[in-house]
Amino acid sequence: MRAVKRLGHRRTVAAAAALALTLEAVVLVLVNLFLGKVVDAQDMSLAGIDPRAMTVSAWIGAALIGGYLAGCALILARSAVRDKSPLGFFRIVLISCAVVHGLLGAFSIGLVGWTAFLVMMAVLGLIVWSLTWYGAPAQAH
Repeated sequence: MRAVKRLGHRRTVAAAAALALTLEAVVLVLVNLFLGKVVDAQDMSLAGIDPRAMTVSAWIGAALIGGYLAGCALILARSAVRDKSPLGFFRIVLISCAVVHGLLGAFSIGLVGWTAFLVMMAVLGLIVWSLTWYGAPAQAH
């Protein structure tokens, strides 16, 4: 009975982490797109860089960060559906996502505030929780 209960919680945690990463990806993409539009509309320049180059780089950044977080969300969703630990490269990607969230959380205290820090730490906790609850894959002898 206890193993069945843990099995359900494990899937729930992985699904919640996937949902949180998906929402975070959408928000970050929208923020980057908005910032690119602002730079383009205001014809701003930073140290002589062409405003159009800054706009395009903001859009490229939006695509990269959105793709990275959506990929991490897909890995967690796949783990939740199959109830299997992510292996090899996929596990490393999730670990890198946890490290990025830890660093962003530390930087966000001074730049954005404690609310952003708490959100980053909550997502970090979900990622680490799902990684540790699934545990490392068993070694074949």
